Amino acid sequence: MRLAAGALRAWRQRFDFGGRDVAAWFPGHMAKGLRQMKEMLRKVDCLIEVHDARIPFSGRNPAFQESLGIRPHLLVLNKMDLADLTHKARILERLEQEGLKNILFTNCVKDENVKKVIPLITDLVSSSQRYHRAENVEYCIMVIGVPNVGKSSLINSMRRLHLKKGKASRVGGEPGITKAVLTRIQVSERPLMYLLDTPGVLAPRIESVEAGMKLALCGAIRDHLVGEGIMADYLLYTLNKQQQFSYVQRYGLGEPSDDIESVLKRVALKLGRTHKVKVLTGTGDVNVIAPDYPAAAYELLRTFRKGELGLVLLD
Repeated sequence: MRLAAGALRAWRQRFDFGGRDVAAWFPGHMAKGLRQMKEMLRKVDCLIEVHDARIPFSGRNPAFQESLGIRPHLLVLNKMDLADLTHKARILERLEQEGLKNILFTNCVKDENVKKVIPLITDLVSSSQRYHRAENVEYCIMVIGVPNVGKSSLINSMRRLHLKKGKASRVGGEPGITKAVLTRIQVSERPLMYLLDTPGVLAPRIESVEAGMKLALCGAIRDHLVGEGIMADYLLYTLNKQQQFSYVQRYGLGEPSDDIESVLKRVALKLGRTHKVKVLTGTGDVNVIAPDYPAAAYELLRTFRKGELGLVLLD
């Protein structure tokens, strides 16, 4: 929902990150995962890099780039159903300028465009100059990407479509479900194709605090490491900047607001998320009802991640 009145408001022109440092957002298991992936590369015919369509540029791990030149590479921008792809042509143009030619938008929940993955991979591998099939008739594909972009969902979607089988990889809304490079998972009979699911790996040094915040909003970094309050505030800043005012009607605000405290207060009251707080007065302790701001912030983030605050492109 885009309100005409919102366009007349003076929204924040920049977001104050308060001098935050993103160095603490790189869990130790990720470094181990990256080492394991490099060790497995010599057995791999092609790489599928999965990323969130809402952040097609931010947060892609530069450590992956070192490997991409020696293997055919397909970039899958997943969760397309949550992204505002009005300017899809410009996204593709910029990615092509970065050297990415094979790009596919998918929605693994509805298996949308997933059937195109295997034909694309088959063409990429067979036309690769560095590839010699010899007597080996099976394909081994490594699935890489930052946490919580849908790598396991893609594998499971491919199994549903091609093998009529259920989940082979665990799927969760929290980053870090896959902790190690798993055994091979079959996704197709003809051609015989196996995928390697890998742990989500963030760059050891995220390019900027803003890029880190975008990753966090999409669930690639655990909420508590960043802070639900500032994430909710950055989300509000982004929604207002893009004149995406669905939150106003959803939470009964009456009009758009640039003040996160007043928005969270309204969200908490709307959901009945309040708690009693003791206030010391001159006559003794008094219990007052206060909004549960952390619960309201979590609700705002959860609703955004489900696409219920409208389609958004964070980049």
